[in-house]
Amino acid sequence: MGCSVVRDLVLALGLLGAIGSARADDLSYFEQQLKPFDHKPEFVAPGPAFNAKQCMKDKSIFSIPVSSANPFTANIEKAMAGSAAEVGFKFTIWENQGQSSQWVQGMNAAINQKASLIDLLAGTDPRVLVPQVLAARAQHIPVVASHYNGLQQTPIVTKYADADVPIDYFKAGALLLDWAVVQTNGHLNALTLISTGPLSTDSMMDGITAEMKHCADCRHKVINVPVVDWPTRITPDVQSSLLADPAVNYIIVIYDSMSQFVVPAVTITNSENRVKIDAFNGTPFVLGLVQQGKVQMDIGENLDWIGRAIVDDEMRMLCGMPMVNPRIPFYIFTAENAKDAGTPPGLSRGYGDAYIDGYAKLWQLK
Repeated sequence: MGCSVVRDLVLALGLLGAIGSARADDLSYFEQQLKPFDHKPEFVAPGPAFNAKQCMKDKSIFSIPVSSANPFTANIEKAMAGSAAEVGFKFTIWENQGQSSQWVQGMNAAINQKASLIDLLAGTDPRVLVPQVLAARAQHIPVVASHYNGLQQTPIVTKYADADVPIDYFKAGALLLDWAVVQTNGHLNALTLISTGPLSTDSMMDGITAEMKHCADCRHKVINVPVVDWPTRITPDVQSSLLADPAVNYIIVIYDSMSQFVVPAVTITNSENRVKIDAFNGTPFVLGLVQQGKVQMDIGENLDWIGRAIVDDEMRMLCGMPMVNPRIPFYIFTAENAKDAGTPPGLSRGYGDAYIDGYAKLWQLK
């Protein structure tokens, strides 16, 4: 049988992509998923405008972050406090080191201070605060879990809290997989680093798993490392995995602060040429790694925007309006645009500032 006949047979069977790189129509699906996030996000009003200053007069929000030691949550709190100052209402932050006993103390303090609303930020888990949530309800104080869970997980959270301000963690996970598939031409053999416990991890893994079904020649090994063990376990675990499987060609990092421990493992094993890294969060020091070429891509979330979005939704609740999808956007940072975040990268930089004027108008401050 001649070569041309063999080729025609292969084409007829649709197997050419399986022999070489992934077919163009295979990759086009993943490329289309990424496209909406490759330009600076536009502000889309999450709901109708309202007179925030008037309706928040004499009201207050008491916020309990998952941990004050976490720069991610600390900076969201800073943004929330700034929004509260703009509108003109009392905003209290309960400083803590991430211990559930400290969350309990914060709940009790909020109830004693007769806060109008209690915010549980970015991982403060209402599932371990059931007696305190019930006590708050008895005093007609709503408890809201914010930036903690995916959109599809609202029923889980509102079983324990009165409401939530979710984020599309499912989409974030899906985008990480989409990017890695495109970068490996549809032949992905990845390590996926996660930390179980937070609902956000479950949501992101659901997104990764859903996208994996679209790629026949893709696989990944999951490495689960608790947050407290990141400094001691991530580097050796990734190092041993890279040495054990020389075919690994990508590392997916669901929380980008893990990257500081992943990069050394890639360097130690001389894997820089064959193994690239993508991540989620847009933490400034990781955007620095993107600028240096040590992390290929980071899906950023603007922490200042997040703070305003949370305050917006919680004010709506206090003002007797329906809560809304906060529409917190993602933005893909690569070496090409990471410079927009500054040198060194700064907090909430590189996203544009359309949201600042957008929220001011939304709250009728101008």
